[in-house]
Amino acid sequence: MMTEPGNLYVISAPSGTGKTTLVKALVDAVPGIMVSISHTTRSRRPAEQHGINYYFTDQTEFDHMTKHNDFLEHATVFGNSYGTSRRWVEDTLATGQDVILEIDWQGGQQIHTLIPNSISIFILPPSVNDLYDRLIKRNQDNHDIIKQRIADVRESTRHIGEYTYIVINDDFSAALNDLKTIVYAARLSQKRQIVKFSNLLSELVTAKVNEF
Repeated sequence: MMTEPGNLYVISAPSGTGKTTLVKALVDAVPGIMVSISHTTRSRRPAEQHGINYYFTDQTEFDHMTKHNDFLEHATVFGNSYGTSRRWVEDTLATGQDVILEIDWQGGQQIHTLIPNSISIFILPPSVNDLYDRLIKRNQDNHDIIKQRIADVRESTRHIGEYTYIVINDDFSAALNDLKTIVYAARLSQKRQIVKFSNLLSELVTAKVNEF
């Protein structure tokens, strides 16, 4: 069997939708899939760790990396810069591992242009009220930032037509099952199976009836 490069997933969602928790559960449940760790100029929150949640850097270093084309995609969100390491993603996909990018719609557009066969998923909350409650309960932002995040939902949701799949995170187990289904289905695509089982297919198409 030959090794087919892994699938690249772009997963986007409005802040507070539960994207990060869902992605962690997906990675824990499905072997052979990893999350890319983004670089960011955002301040580190109390529970976050450098190299695990993000690579925290200053704007000067981020701009230097951007200038040297180190990022596969990058965007500014709520005044902070975020970027995905080009080398890490390309090297990881080459090993056959699937890779998830947790990025916003701006980064998603860049990835779709660079890698048209990437698989994109947009996660939505069940309602605006539910999203507001989640943002309040997670206690990470002040009221003004929460208002900005709610306003951003309108803009980001306008881009759902650019995504391959839409998942509603109303029931966590159901949403996780939806994500797992997408991953498993992608692994059974014709293109991947033809490469993975090239020897078998060659044997089948060249088989001679009189040999049996």
